[in-house]
Amino acid sequence: MSLSERFAGRFTPLSLDELVEEAELLTRVDRKYLMTADDAVRILDQVDRRTRVLEIDGDRASQYGTMYFDTPDLLSYRLAALGRRRRFKLRARHYVDTDAAFLEMKTRGSRGTTVKERIAHPADAVDRLTEEGRGYAAEAVASLGLDAGIADALTPTLHTAYRRTTLLLPEGARATIDTELAWADAWGGRMHRPDLVIVETKSAARASSLDRLLWRGGVRPVGISKFATGLAALHPDLPSNKWSRVLRTHFAPAA
Repeated sequence: MSLSERFAGRFTPLSLDELVEEAELLTRVDRKYLMTADDAVRILDQVDRRTRVLEIDGDRASQYGTMYFDTPDLLSYRLAALGRRRRFKLRARHYVDTDAAFLEMKTRGSRGTTVKERIAHPADAVDRLTEEGRGYAAEAVASLGLDAGIADALTPTLHTAYRRTTLLLPEGARATIDTELAWADAWGGRMHRPDLVIVETKSAARASSLDRLLWRGGVRPVGISKFATGLAALHPDLPSNKWSRVLRTHFAPAA
């Protein structure tokens, strides 16, 4: 039995259309938690039974593949590592089970919110930028006050793969549970961590019921990014003070 099957089977399913209608939350406050698989099951077993779970074609966990783009000198990574307010993250996300893909730009909004915008992207071109995609990236980078020419230098840098279960909590907040985590970079680095789980809550403002459940279980939010933390774990020479605690606690043996 997979990890998702161990905790998601008791919830009522909902469709993707229902999820988008009730809680799209493209502008939101995100809180991320990193824990062992055993701790995740222990806490998720206590989630309110009124919670609903996204189900697509009878499956309550979907395979994701994401390619992150950065410049040769890793500008996107370094802006995040240094905590710059004007920073960006560009990724091509592939929903493997439905073979749909989107090019997504994530930036920082006011008061620490995450703003995500996206456009359709060819599913057979997840590992590269199309002309339209590069133009989209140039506009987004320029809107931050950065040089639009940065978009011309963006290349595929890190690929992540995982299985995601999506929950809609009773109060309308969303949560995702990512398992079977794996990373592969452009230089041949590989890392597979099936022993770890990333839980992310997404709410408009106040903490969700799952946040409070995690806090009571002794799990606190951490600064983790699949892109940045993955690169830092694979390349210890990169500046990584922002994620030092997470790297030391969870990734040092793997790296």
